[in-house]
Formats: sequence, structure tokens, C-alpha cells
Amino acid sequence: MKVMSLNGWGGTLGDELLAYLVAADPDMLCLQEVISTPASGAEVLTYRDGDHVLPQRANLFREVAEVLPDHVALFCPAAQGVLYDGDRAVPSQWGLATFVRRAFPIIGQAQGFVHKGFSPNGYGDHPRSRVAHVVRLWDFARDRAVTIGQMHGLRDLAGKHDTPERRAQAERLAVLFSSLAEPDDAQILCGDFNVEPESETLAILGRLGLRDLVTARGFPGTRSSHYTKPGRFADYMLVNAPLADAPFDVVKGPEVSDHCPLVLEA
Repeated sequence: MKVMSLNGWGGTLGDELLAYLVAADPDMLCLQEVISTPASGAEVLTYRDGDHVLPQRANLFREVAEVLPDHVALFCPAAQGVLYDGDRAVPSQWGLATFVRRAFPIIGQAQGFVHKGFSPNGYGDHPRSRVAHVVRLWDFARDRAVTIGQMHGLRDLAGKHDTPERRAQAERLAVLFSSLAEPDDAQILCGDFNVEPESETLAILGRLGLRDLVTARGFPGTRSSHYTKPGRFADYMLVNAPLADAPFDVVKGPEVSDHCPLVLEA
């Protein structure tokens, strides 16, 4: 089972991203920073947050579902705010998406907020609402259940340091993941956690018996050349003992986001 985690950067590099997903063809894709704007037929809209302005693929969720037709597509919105078509504000939802190849039946799932709740009238002040999603699958080839969870962690304008909000977020994620995972499952917890390797977040999740592969395998970071700020870590993939030696890579090319895809052969 090929499991991929990636922050899609709102589809800023949409054409490159979609082509890469077709070529990589993951069995399970955990995608963060996903846009869904069902009422708009525009391909690209603009996100504005002060000086932070980015093109966004207006219906990235639908486009990824179309290039992965053999997958069940699940969208988990955190908020509805607005993107812009010129000066016109367009309501748009933002969150996580999970894509599961149909050959791996979903035998359980849990979705919940790890910070605040659903924001229906704007993306809100930072740190904004955050949702997490966990699915439990059956892998017939290995005759076992696999529990996979993902989160897009809080973005704090002051940096990636530990905060009480991040501590509470990690505790909630641990509870959500544990509500579904069984002791004999292969277990994977991944995403753009927006923290440094020595963070309290990884320590809290480590209490579940999960070990991060990015740092354990000695990768120097998870950001692509499109990210120009200091600090090269943001994304992590934690696994339990049955997957500790599984093939794993932080994919440096092609560049499809300001984050690198994390790929595990579970």
C-alpha cells in the first residue's frame, strides 16, 4: 500500500500537482490545504490575507478526485471564507481531503476538530480552525487493518514554537486517532504539523507508540525550493512498530508545492 501525505498549497502549482498524482498513483493520499468552491466554475481564484496573496485552484478537491477515479474522495472542511475573482468575493471552503483506492475498503473513520470548530463565516483570526481525519482500512494483500490519520497543524504567525494551543491540538489528535486504531493495526499518522522536530507535538504523539520517519531516517527537511523562509521542517509521518522499517521517502522532485510529498510503502 502506497501512502502519501502532502500539503497541496491550495493548488498553487495545480498542473504540476495533478500530473504528479497521476504518475505516482498512491493507494492512499492525505492532502492538506485543499480548496472546494462548488458554486464557481473558475479554475483559479486568489487568496488574500494582508500581504499574503496566492493563486488558488478553485476546485482542487474535485480536480484531484477526477485524476484519481479509482479512489473514494472525502473532503473535510475547516472553514468557509472567500477567494477573489478580481474584486468579486467568492465563497470557498478550505480543509483536508483523503483519497482511498477502492480496493482498500474503509471499515471505520473519525473526523473532528483539533482546534476551534467549523468557521462558516470566514477563515477567522490566526490560529484558525483545524480539522483532522482518521480512516481504518482493510489491506487484503497483507491480511490486516491499517489506521491512517492526518492533520494540518496550526499556523502561528510568530513561528513553529510550542504553544498551549499546539499542545491542546496534539492531545485532541491523539484522542481522535486512538478512538479508531486497534492494537494490532498498522498505524500511520501524518500531515503538515507546522512544528519543529523537537516539538511537544511529536512527543505527545510519540506516547501512542508512533515514531516519526522524517527525522528517524535523517532527512534534512520537508520543504521545496518554493519555500524561502528559514526552517525546513513542517511535515511528518509517524508509524508504529510493524512499519518501522518500511520503505519511506521525502520526494524532492518534481516540485508540486512548497512542501515535499512524503511517501511510505506500507
